[in-house]
Amino acid sequence: MGCGTSVATENQGKISEKAMKAAVLIQRWYRRYIARLEMRRRYTWSIFQSIEYAGEQEQLQLSSFFSFMLDNFTQLSGNGPDLISNLLEPEVSEGSRGAQFEGILVSDSYCGPRLSFPLTVSDTNALLGAFKAQQTLHARYLLQLLHETKKFLKQMPNIIRLSTSCAKEITICGDLHGRLDDLLLIFYKNGLPSTENPYVFNGDFVDRGKKSVEILVVLFAFLLVYPDHMHLNRGNHEDHIMNLRYGFTKEVMQKYRVHGREILRLLQDIFSLLPLATIIDDKVLIVHGGISNMTDLDFVGSIERHKVKSALRLPRQSFDHMGLEWERREAKGYQDTQSSGRSRGETTRKRRSRSRKNSSGSSSSSSSSSSSSSLCSPCGSLHPGPTPLPSPGLLGRTDILQVPFLDSVVAMATPHSREEEEWKQVVDLLWSDPKGQNGCTPNTFRGGGCYFGPDVTRRLLQKHGLRLLVRSHECKQEGYELCHDDQVITIFSASNYYEEGSNRGAYLKLGPDLVPRFFQYQVSRCTRKLTLHQRVSVVESSALKALKEKLFAHRSELMTAFQQYDEDSKGYISTSDWAKAMESVLRLDLPWRTLRPRLARLTPDGSVEYQSCFEDVCPGQPTIQISPNLAETLYRYRTDLEIIFNIIDKDHSGLISIDEFRQTWKLFSSHLNVDVDDRTIEDLARTIDFNKDGSIDFNEFLEAFRVVHKLDGKEKQQG
Repeated sequence: MGCGTSVATENQGKISEKAMKAAVLIQRWYRRYIARLEMRRRYTWSIFQSIEYAGEQEQLQLSSFFSFMLDNFTQLSGNGPDLISNLLEPEVSEGSRGAQFEGILVSDSYCGPRLSFPLTVSDTNALLGAFKAQQTLHARYLLQLLHETKKFLKQMPNIIRLSTSCAKEITICGDLHGRLDDLLLIFYKNGLPSTENPYVFNGDFVDRGKKSVEILVVLFAFLLVYPDHMHLNRGNHEDHIMNLRYGFTKEVMQKYRVHGREILRLLQDIFSLLPLATIIDDKVLIVHGGISNMTDLDFVGSIERHKVKSALRLPRQSFDHMGLEWERREAKGYQDTQSSGRSRGETTRKRRSRSRKNSSGSSSSSSSSSSSSSLCSPCGSLHPGPTPLPSPGLLGRTDILQVPFLDSVVAMATPHSREEEEWKQVVDLLWSDPKGQNGCTPNTFRGGGCYFGPDVTRRLLQKHGLRLLVRSHECKQEGYELCHDDQVITIFSASNYYEEGSNRGAYLKLGPDLVPRFFQYQVSRCTRKLTLHQRVSVVESSALKALKEKLFAHRSELMTAFQQYDEDSKGYISTSDWAKAMESVLRLDLPWRTLRPRLARLTPDGSVEYQSCFEDVCPGQPTIQISPNLAETLYRYRTDLEIIFNIIDKDHSGLISIDEFRQTWKLFSSHLNVDVDDRTIEDLARTIDFNKDGSIDFNEFLEAFRVVHKLDGKEKQQG
């Protein structure tokens, strides 16, 4: 009996030991599995963010080019500034924009919401119900709503001051970017705005998503119904020039073809009248982007904000000073940086890499702090070296792309006028991002505003007796993030920003104790049914597609860079050389070694077959025959060309005359150094005038220059 018990106990012990070993093995495997998923999630995020910020840089440079051309050249091949003056300068006087809605008839067949002014809660409820039912508000009511909103905002100060004593809690929301479902979900979870439930929406209501108009209508309606309990700050996308690239302009014109231009002009005024900041209980500062070491809230309170129609529209004096800078440099025999393009590119890459590290939130050393401070005094005014400036003699060369970013536009220690100082303060509030290191440096990764460190935050809060800075402007995977010893909160309310499943949205609530409470959510149609691995794979696939399109658009440059390392023309190079070549051309500051298995094949000896980078993508099927170099330029700068087309297409019909097409190419070639002779332009214009009526459908033209993913084609065939 005793012997049997002993054997049983021994067997149980062995079983228990085996079970423990198995459990440890499973645990190790699971940890490695989760670690690999996390690695994929992080580099996916890096891809999305790098491409997003690269696009913002391109938009800023294009806008700077427009402003520069308008202010400095009376002619561009005969009529350059005329093409863009309507975009950058008001088309009608301030006083003439107004009650033009009264003559618009609403037909009996219109089945959408009918608004009566002054608005009531029943009107806001009707709007919410209509938008849930996919209805569109009639242009007559939209124009009247915008007119009333403009009248109201004119009375508002630059900085709104609120108190929690009037309500239990105040809700703060971040970027929505045209995602109506997120706004409706916030209202469902948190309740509609009311006297007992006040809200602050912190900018970037429009662009990217498809329901920007509806979001503005809902927010403006609640603003008029509850003027003391609904508050809107301006974001960097409340800007008519940004709207050209990121979709809002097109959305308005598609939904309101007849009255779209009136609506856009009125919105241009409204965006410039939105308050720049909100302060709660004299302790919590809310701005869209951030601050700089030159941010002065007392000065911000006195800014004539309506004059800053676009933060991308540089004050004219800035270009006058640049003209003086050209003369000074030319007198000293200044040589433009094009002759040393590789070193300039390397400098840019290093600065962007530093910017990326700055924003990572890592703690700063004393040396980096010192370096940061010396770079920027005041922040955003100086770069560590001469800022390349375009000159009249450079119009046909790539140096025109070097119109300085918003953070270095004047290359001077202090602004030369009050107008420049006001503009600079607005840019910093709308465009800046926090970083982990002390100091204030130009935000070279976005191209506008600055990176501000914990010391900059601390000084501003202490100076104004504040406790907390709440900002938005950056997508965060969890919808929010704390940094700078929890003195800075980033809140972002657009879930699925890059791709469905890519991130959560969030809002925060502040009560009298000013302790933030965070609420997360995610609008989901299908990802709830997916496993964690499947969700990561879906988002990763989308990011890699975007990156491969980037590779295709820079194919010739990449091939040249690869071949510099491939001296024997074998078709393969080391992983290290491949990574260097990728970064030198794309300058996205991505973990190329980690991404290599997703982008290219290896040879048996571990080298990279660099031509395999382009195997998964191919050009669409252009309906016209053009040279490979010109085709690649069109693939790469398709968005810029579309923006220029849309500027010329005043009625947004999608059609432009052949003469306007020629004008487009003049402006396009000046901006991008596309060396296309007049005969080529004539031949191109005649070729794409398919029905020979003297008009060109440029949307059809641009559609031919999209990148096609071969895998997508195979999937469609199988389907």
